[in-house]
Amino acid sequence: MRIVVLTGGIGGARFLLGVRAYAREVGAEVTAVVNVGDDLLLHGLKVCPDLDSVLYTLGGGADPERGWGRAGETWTVKNELAAYGAEPSWFGLGDKDIATHLVRTQMIDAGYPLSQVTEALAARWQPGVRLLPATDDRLETHAVVSDDQGRRAIHFQEWWVRHRADVPTDRFVFVGADAAKPAPGVVEAIAAADVVLIAPSNPVVSIAPVLAVPGLRDAVSGGPAPVIGVSPIIGGAPVRGMADRCLAVLGVECSAAGVGGLYGARPAGGLLDGWLVAPEDEGTVVPDVTVRAAPLRMTDDAATAAMVRAALELM
Repeated sequence: MRIVVLTGGIGGARFLLGVRAYAREVGAEVTAVVNVGDDLLLHGLKVCPDLDSVLYTLGGGADPERGWGRAGETWTVKNELAAYGAEPSWFGLGDKDIATHLVRTQMIDAGYPLSQVTEALAARWQPGVRLLPATDDRLETHAVVSDDQGRRAIHFQEWWVRHRADVPTDRFVFVGADAAKPAPGVVEAIAAADVVLIAPSNPVVSIAPVLAVPGLRDAVSGGPAPVIGVSPIIGGAPVRGMADRCLAVLGVECSAAGVGGLYGARPAGGLLDGWLVAPEDEGTVVPDVTVRAAPLRMTDDAATAAMVRAALELM
């Protein structure tokens, strides 16, 4: 069995723990197509937050309390940068984390594409699944905001981390998406998949940037594999993060039905064949999509694997 997962964010990384556990039970192969819209340059370093969250989480190196970054992290470099008054001061890189960004940046500067760099980093972390960035090309999520500087676009990380999404926002744009191409192996993995899973990631800024790469939405919606999504909303609230604020920018209700409707049904030109929701949202209706309820709290690998199993029963 070949499973492809569209994923991003911390929730997506934790979901992959369950997908990997299930795959090991049944001998399945897993390919994760990971969002790069959060990527940015900081202090001259190429930072890929979602790819790193997956690497650290599946490799056993993530900080379980923060949910992001490295366990046992130290902050000497961050503190020294602050002493120099170096900007941006609102986004901190830990000392261990910087090593990852140094290796990535050196390889990219040497001419290696992001997909090959990710493969090299994965050789250290051994995630147990194949990791592919959605694209090797520049693709950044920006928020169009209005503040005391006027109407302008800022990087999503500034919107999310610095402003905590608390600034009037018109829309999100995926800078570079029009010219981007799917990373090598992405379209082929989707075409060969027995099922495509959409992780319970933020639909607006984790999944949408993946689908914004030309050819990827068509590959998913027009492919032979059933597409099963898992709701990131439980009882009208995001499991973590600020998906509610992102959905509000789009005018989409923060509910399992709202996100399911945002993805839409494949027969109607959308993505979904099946939609897994929490027991709190049993009775959710998404037209032309099979909807079922199962526990969606990712409390441990076993619970997450059971969630994956429930999603696959919608095939």
